[in-house]
Amino acid sequence: MVGSVENEKIQALPEDFVTTTVDDEVEKKREISLGRNVHTTCHEVSEPDDDDDSTGDREAFMASVLARYRKSLIERTKHHLGYPYNLDFDYGVLGQLQHFSINNLGDPFIESNYGVHSRQFEVGVLDWFARLWELEKNEYWGYITNCGTEGNLHGILVGREVFPDGILYASKDSHYSVFKAARMYRMECVKVNTLVSGEIDCDDFKAKLLCHKDKPAILNVNIGTTVKGAVDDLDLVIQKLEEAGFTHDRFYIHCDGALFGLMMPFVKRAPKVTFKKPIGSVSVSGHKFVGCPMPCGVQITRLKHINCLSSNVEYLASRDATIMGSRNGHAPIFLWYTLNRKGYGGFQKEVQKCLKNAHYLKDRLREAGIGAMLNELSSTVVFERPQEEEFVGKWQLACQGNIAHVIVMPNITIEKLGDFLSELLQHRAKWFQDGKLQAPCIASDVGTENCLCASHK
Repeated sequence: MVGSVENEKIQALPEDFVTTTVDDEVEKKREISLGRNVHTTCHEVSEPDDDDDSTGDREAFMASVLARYRKSLIERTKHHLGYPYNLDFDYGVLGQLQHFSINNLGDPFIESNYGVHSRQFEVGVLDWFARLWELEKNEYWGYITNCGTEGNLHGILVGREVFPDGILYASKDSHYSVFKAARMYRMECVKVNTLVSGEIDCDDFKAKLLCHKDKPAILNVNIGTTVKGAVDDLDLVIQKLEEAGFTHDRFYIHCDGALFGLMMPFVKRAPKVTFKKPIGSVSVSGHKFVGCPMPCGVQITRLKHINCLSSNVEYLASRDATIMGSRNGHAPIFLWYTLNRKGYGGFQKEVQKCLKNAHYLKDRLREAGIGAMLNELSSTVVFERPQEEEFVGKWQLACQGNIAHVIVMPNITIEKLGDFLSELLQHRAKWFQDGKLQAPCIASDVGTENCLCASHK
């Protein structure tokens, strides 16, 4: 049966892509502000003049453009708080490999006729993650993806191939790529309510399962939601499936662990994400907590599920069950290098540092009278949305409705958080100085116990 994403309307972007500014005193509901049209600032590509080689003018011009761009990157990196990227890395030793076009096209476990690849690094990285999630070498299949979204697209695709008539269940706080997958694969999709923490509401999940008992269930479980960093209770999810009458051969679970999938294993007393439980796949991003400088990810699934996707490709002299085909062969080397340098002990130290600094930020915000929430197992601090889009843009905060968040990554120091807090408090004093504006109520987003508006102080 062909279905659609529940209650979701797809609207085309306006042709001019202009930023929308909304006055909260006039508009009851904040509209989405789109970024500026990049065509106004793009670097034009032009044809070389006949004498460029002799004068060197073009080389000098391009060098100046790149120098200015590098300067802007340094400045932007200093004020980066809202997105889950670890910017603390040094891969200078790998610069010697940038002269090669490394492509891991096809199946990572079967060499193709294209010899400039890094499969030996890729499989080493995959083995490391399979051990982390407790799946034996002869029982797993996986590959290094081009991004976290591709991991979700692949995991849900495997679930759809295992259960062609299955229904996709995902909480409303799931990453947008999950609902993109539903549209791409024309899957019937049921959105499940969430708790105020952002965690899936398992009672609502069970109720919706009972409405569709005749069809298998394909479920996306969040190991850290995008906005609030909430971790779905995997054990309770499995329990609700069983209570609703779904045996293990009638459901498929994909775990979206984009950021926290690699942090949770190093948090004491955190519930385990493991293939010893009846899950079908796990994906994480490599450019987030690991700190790879190019977007990439890791997708691991059970080997028994992959045959339905895999096919022989004579042109490659290999097999392929990936989404993209050609894949960045440099990414596995960067991941291999970091995993070897840091190891389990290094990641554990970085996780503890992130959690400690996240608690520091949350406590400081609340001491200043700013409503804030920090989920257990999370380094995502949610707080009231700043009133100025310029301030939001400077610190690159991610916002949704009346809330914003800071994701504390290994490169976010106490000193940087202190600078952010100092500037936020200075601006906030101006925003609310005349009493015309009041701090927004965020109780519906973070709970009354975490809201410090006039009604909930």
